[in-house]
Amino acid sequence: MTDTIKLAVIGGSGLYEIPGLQQAREQVIDTPFGKTSAPIVTGTLEGAPVAFLARHGIGHHITPTEVPYQANIYALKSLGVERIVSISACGSLKEEFAPGHIVIPDQLYDNTRLRPRSFFGEGFVAHVSVADPFCADLSSDVESAAREAGGVVHQGGAFITIEGPRFSTRAESNTFRSWGMSIIGMTASPEVFLAREAEICYATMAHVTDYDVWHVSEEPVTVEMVIQTLNRNTLLAQDAIRIIARKFKAERNCDCERALATALITRKDAIPVETRKKLDLLVRKYIEE
Repeated sequence: MTDTIKLAVIGGSGLYEIPGLQQAREQVIDTPFGKTSAPIVTGTLEGAPVAFLARHGIGHHITPTEVPYQANIYALKSLGVERIVSISACGSLKEEFAPGHIVIPDQLYDNTRLRPRSFFGEGFVAHVSVADPFCADLSSDVESAAREAGGVVHQGGAFITIEGPRFSTRAESNTFRSWGMSIIGMTASPEVFLAREAEICYATMAHVTDYDVWHVSEEPVTVEMVIQTLNRNTLLAQDAIRIIARKFKAERNCDCERALATALITRKDAIPVETRKKLDLLVRKYIEE
């Protein structure tokens, strides 16, 4: 496979066991931010070069806090990836978002505390705009594919990311509902923000696994409940990914690819040499002499 890989999927290891994935091979990529969660599986799906990354590692041994988000996004950027589709489990904070449904969120609330949220720092400052954190164009493509695959799909909603790995208390869950949040998960942040800094389009296909713990007529969320629903939805997710790959268009019609154009604030001659080298992949086109 010699074509540039422009589409990537981040999710569970089951996703890259998609029937029809050809020329599959594993790539171990080391980055200035360490190693990725797992080897990146690349191949051709429906004629499109695609990369797959298991967010929590093979066998799901990495907690949401411990996921090497910076390394994962940097590695995908190094492969030439321009669009990332995230497959995530989520809890519902709305009655109408029932277990088994799919939500394509358009907003995010970051309630995490322990994770690096940016590639920048160490003498190099950037203030990237994330007013609308998910790419609207890619989200529309994901919604269309999920519907075509037979899913019950909801477009839009605010996705709150909690630190985890524990689930919420009832008081927390009801507070998030009072804030207007729609779904809850543990990995959307900082993944979506790092993708924007890397000028990669990012959209989430969130699979509702439970009603969190606010719904008094339902059982509180458990790991078994999450796994059962995800297993049922794996085929649907695989079908949607095949549809996205089959209809993939190389050109982008959004502003994601220029996200850093007005974000870099540090004077070029003030950027430390090592930091500039570390971030060269991301900023080269803006700070070349």
